[in-house]
Amino acid sequence: MQNVEFLLRAAISAAASAREHGNHPFGALLTDEQGNILLIAENTVNTGGDATGHAETNLVREASQKYSFEELSRSTLYSSTEPCPMCSGAIFWSGIGRVVYALSEERLYALSASSPESLKLACRDVLARGGRPVEVNGPFIEDEAVQVHVGFWE
Repeated sequence: MQNVEFLLRAAISAAASAREHGNHPFGALLTDEQGNILLIAENTVNTGGDATGHAETNLVREASQKYSFEELSRSTLYSSTEPCPMCSGAIFWSGIGRVVYALSEERLYALSASSPESLKLACRDVLARGGRPVEVNGPFIEDEAVQVHVGFWE
């Protein structure tokens, strides 16, 4: 569990960086099967002028260019917050085999309910509809993960 917490804290740190850069507070990273960090990405929706610039989709774009489907099937995506439906689809199609997240979609929704950008649909539900299994673990360390969102959605 300690390594999971360390990696989730790194994803939360990327979320804090995204917020500092003027974006939504979301971050993600990719590890190989030994837990070595391969890539880190943050949300770039505002600074990139791209509604699809979520941390996970940014990560998947880069990962898909650098690693094969086979390599990605053995990798894990760690996210500061449960991936949205769009990101879950990107994760599925990239071949990534496992997702671990800190803050649940449900708890995020409670913070951001006034935002018109919210889609209340769990990543487990999206990924369960695919033709191959994707392991999903979370939420973990939610009380830490929520801190980067405090005051953002008001």
